[in-house]
Parts: sequence; C-alpha cells; structure tokens
Amino acid sequence: MNILITGIHGFVGSNLVNKLSNNHSIYGIDIVNTEKKGIVTTFMWADLDKIKNISFDVIIHLAGKAHDTRNQSDSKEYFKVNVELTKLIFDFFLVSGSSKFIFFSTIKAAADIVIDDVLTENVTPSPKGPYGESKLAAEEYILQNYNICNSNDKHIYILRPCMIHGPGNKGNLNLLYTVIKKGIPWPLGSFNNRRSFTSVDNLCYIVDNLVSKNIPSGIYNICDDETISTNDLIQIMCKTLEKKAWIWHIPKEIMRWVAILGSFLHFPLNKERLQKLTENYVVSNSKIKKALGIKQMPISAKEGLIRTFKTFENRL
Repeated sequence: MNILITGIHGFVGSNLVNKLSNNHSIYGIDIVNTEKKGIVTTFMWADLDKIKNISFDVIIHLAGKAHDTRNQSDSKEYFKVNVELTKLIFDFFLVSGSSKFIFFSTIKAAADIVIDDVLTENVTPSPKGPYGESKLAAEEYILQNYNICNSNDKHIYILRPCMIHGPGNKGNLNLLYTVIKKGIPWPLGSFNNRRSFTSVDNLCYIVDNLVSKNIPSGIYNICDDETISTNDLIQIMCKTLEKKAWIWHIPKEIMRWVAILGSFLHFPLNKERLQKLTENYVVSNSKIKKALGIKQMPISAKEGLIRTFKTFENRL
C-alpha cells in the first residue's frame, strides 16, 4: 500500500516507518523534509496540493503539538496546530481515494483524572487544559464530517494512547530516569498508585493491523495490558541500571504537607505535581483487543519499559 504519515520524523512516526516500510511505500508530511531510510519522500505542509496525484491507501495523522509538561505554551497554539492541521489533512482524506484515516489523539482527550476504577471509551469526555481540549476538538471535527460524508468506502480510527514510550522517546520518563541514575532517592514510596502505559511496539502492532485488516471504525483506547506503579517503574529503571533502588516510604500526610509548602515556596514538589505523580490512571484496552481478535498485546508493560530504558542508557 501507499501510506501517508504526517509528523513522520517524530518519535512515533520514526517507529512506524521502521514497522511499516518493509511491506508498504511510506510517504511523509512534516515541517522538515530530510531524507530518511524507509521513506519514499517527505513533503512540506505547503505541498499538500502537489500530492493530490499520488494515490494513498491510508493516511496516518501524527502531526500535532505535544503536551507541554512545564505549562509554558500558549493555549491558542494547541488549537492552531492540533485542530487546524487535522482539519486540513482530514478534508484532504475525504476527497482523496484513501480508504483509511488513523488519527492519533490522546487519552487526555477523554479525561484528565480517572473517576471510576478503569477508563473506557464509554466515558463522557471531560479534558482539562488546552492539550486534551484541542485533541478532543479535532476528534469532534473528524466524527462530524465523517458522518456527513456517510461513505462505506472510508474508515476512520481515533486512537487515544496513554503515555507512549520506546526508542527515541522524550519526556517525563527520561527526566525520571536521569534523577534515578544520579542515585537520588524516591520519597513517594508510600503512594502505591497504578498507571497505564503504551509501548511503542504495541502501538505499531496495532497500527499495522488497522492498515492491513478490516477493523470497524471508531474510537479506541491504546495501552499495554498491565498497569505499573511508580515504585515498580523505579525498580525496573534500577534493574536496567544495575543499581539498588532507593525508595523512601515517608508517611503520606508528611509528603502532602511538604507539597502544600512547596506550592507557596515554589519548590519542585507542589500540590499539583504530587497529585500527578501519585494518582491512579488505569485505562482499558479491551475494545481494541476485541477488534483485533487478540487476547493480549505482543509486548508486556515491563518488557516494553525495559527496552525503553536500555535505549535511554545508550543515549546518555
């Protein structure tokens, strides 16, 4: 097949190229058009009109503004990038001969906090902050215009992955890994939270199946089968580093008072950061597994994280 991937030179895009390029012809759209193994050619966004003569079977929309964990980005920038680029490429899809459109949203478009024990696709979306809100707005544009199109020849897949990790990953996991590598103790051992993660290997496996099989259109949560606590995460990091894990089980109430004080004195640990580091965020992947006809993902959460941390060590 001919597959067009936007944001092709990013973290997920690069991994998808490695997965798909052996069996398909991969084209890209990005803000840079650097030559790369596995890609026929990469176009700039301004060249969208020039590629109408190429017949694409599948369009994968990855390009977007990622979540700024430092909260330094202008909220308007999220909507400008995440919504307007989606409108541009989805309108192109509707008039093209492409049969499948895969949109990478985020689990944050569904909920910033998991109220029930497990987050499913049936939840009424209630994102908090411009990142999740802009991704939800993009989802709504796709669904609304897909329903208007009413074509049996076109299928759409809105993917809501949890935190994605793997080769080339950048973000909070890298920062935590750097802290643990320096031997700094983890003081929040008393909080035994559970979180869902997404191995990029499992993600690529899912996309490969969406490309090649007849899967029903819809919204799908994406995550590994097992949940991981932050304490488990640190243990896995230390095992990769061949170091002893320093996890301090300081009473929760003491750490909560420290966080309150940190909010006033602008310490690294404040109330908001404590909540994010210790809350549960468990997501169900039952719907996508049922659609694919599988009982479990190919890579376990622990195996995927070990692979990720080994790539961190090679880069540092």
